[in-house]
Amino acid sequence: MEKQSAKYHLGQIVRHRIHPFRGVIFDVDPEFSNTEEWYSSIPEENRPRKDQPFYHLLAENEESFYVAYVSEQNLVIDESGEPVDHPDLYELFGDFRDGRYPLQIQMN
Repeated sequence: MEKQSAKYHLGQIVRHRIHPFRGVIFDVDPEFSNTEEWYSSIPEENRPRKDQPFYHLLAENEESFYVAYVSEQNLVIDESGEPVDHPDLYELFGDFRDGRYPLQIQMN
């Protein structure tokens, strides 16, 4: 299996390709790194490949805020130019500017 580099980066705002939510990337796994139970809960016809980057998002939709785990193939750049309102954003990131959030903490 060939390793891929991540297409998106920390602090970038992305949207899910199918589901109506968007979020800020706060971590990236080079390939699938969640539980088999989580993976099996996705309908087989919609399961993403495991050999691609997976992103951790501080996500929002019209009803709530949450953390999402999404494959690269299911993300697109959010071009709205609007900030994300997730309440945990400022624990990790600075103020929204130039369409993204600058990282404010030291990562390992």
